[in-house]
Amino acid sequence: MNASRDLEMGRAAKSRTHVYPHNFSPGRRVVYDLGDSEREWTPWLVSMIVLVNIAMFFVIMFVNNCPKNHNRLLGDCVASFLRRFSFQPLRENPLFGPSSSTLQKLGALEWDKIIQHKQAWRLVTSAWLHAGVVHLLANMLSLLFIGIRLEQQFGFVRVGIIYFLSGIGGSVLSSLFIQRSISVGASGAVFGLLGAMLSELFTNWTIYTNKAAALVTLIVIIAINLAVGILPHVDNFAHIGGFLTGFLLGFVLLVRPQFGWSENHRTQLKSKYTIYQYILWITSLVLVITGLVVGLVMVFKGVNGNEKCKWCHYLSCVPTSKWNCNK
Repeated sequence: MNASRDLEMGRAAKSRTHVYPHNFSPGRRVVYDLGDSEREWTPWLVSMIVLVNIAMFFVIMFVNNCPKNHNRLLGDCVASFLRRFSFQPLRENPLFGPSSSTLQKLGALEWDKIIQHKQAWRLVTSAWLHAGVVHLLANMLSLLFIGIRLEQQFGFVRVGIIYFLSGIGGSVLSSLFIQRSISVGASGAVFGLLGAMLSELFTNWTIYTNKAAALVTLIVIIAINLAVGILPHVDNFAHIGGFLTGFLLGFVLLVRPQFGWSENHRTQLKSKYTIYQYILWITSLVLVITGLVVGLVMVFKGVNGNEKCKWCHYLSCVPTSKWNCNK
């Protein structure tokens, strides 16, 4: 079923320098990061988001009530000993989860409901629903791997903004291109954190050691996870929309000031942002606001993105001899 946005895992190996550089010389001013990197926040928001998603899945399964509502022609409920928390027959949902009708009832992303019934709230609620245990585990493990480290470095406010806006960005792009099926999952938001990690590496480039290794590792992780999105029944538009939103927000929210030091006085000089950081900050802020506003307007006008871009459907599913992409 097309309710899956799954399988994004991994994080970049990052290394920061917090000691005087080897090439430090008397009277010479060097630039590197201090301040925020010295403080490590206690990560609680990411853990809370994971708990809320798990709790929400129990609510989904309670409402689903497979023994009472499943189609017996498709088979028996899986793990029937769980009673009303048991899963739909595997022929209906191979991810060990609820029926699509239950997800629709509780707020899945559905183009017709958003446009015809003015249910814009589905752009938000869909990110808190999951199609099954497999889907939930994939997303939550990814969120823990990626999110906790980011929250430790930048705090819950900035990470929270990136997470929630990326989820909306993923829903907006998905609504423009996926209009004949439902979609659920937190992967748009998780991909937003991946995008933010990449832009954070770029905007704070001077404070990293092993820059090339960090960049290659992160790009490989992102490429693999986006490649998974070309499989059928995976909403890669949500991945892409979330990634682009998070990538731009990273330049806005995760920028770090640079500090200069004087060897003669061993004193910290005034911190400052570099010119390229200012340029990236302004450009990204304009682009992310424009993108979200224009995207929302197009969604509420009922625009079909596939009519504007004839080849874009290949970004979410590439047909092969093993499967087709009919949705």
